[in-house]
Amino acid sequence: MFDTMNLTKVVLGFCGTFLVFLLGGWAAELIYHTGGGHGGEEHAQGYKIEVEESAGGEAEVEVAFADVLASADAGKGEKVFGKCKACHKLEDGANATGPHLFGVVDRAVGSAAGYGYSGSLVAVADVWSADNLNAFLENPKKFAPGTTMGFSGLKKIEDRANLVAYLQSIGG
Repeated sequence: MFDTMNLTKVVLGFCGTFLVFLLGGWAAELIYHTGGGHGGEEHAQGYKIEVEESAGGEAEVEVAFADVLASADAGKGEKVFGKCKACHKLEDGANATGPHLFGVVDRAVGSAAGYGYSGSLVAVADVWSADNLNAFLENPKKFAPGTTMGFSGLKKIEDRANLVAYLQSIGG
């Protein structure tokens, strides 16, 4: 089937292909050299942009929730409430998987009649103030470890403020 001559042709064909591949790579590097490769910053691609640092470095500006709440939009909060609808109702006394949220702002924690709360909520706060709602809505499991609420939270402070403004507008 294969004699020595055919086997030699096949091996030389593979070696020739490999040689063309290596020479092509070498030629491309000579033609299109971009300064890449190993080494320090002198070989890095892109542009270096110098930025002045303020004293003490860059600090993230923290905004007070009360300031964001003062300019919150209850209409946008109604849209954010869409994430809550699966478990909460807005009608007074209409508990679902979660307690009703009618009048929840400034209501005592754990006080929705007919709803069985997990003990962890009552242990962390007395009243659902705007600040307590903000902290809870940001990360329920962190605010009240052991809570049975399976919601991961609202990361944007504007969403939380809009939701609290909406809840203030519908209850109590």
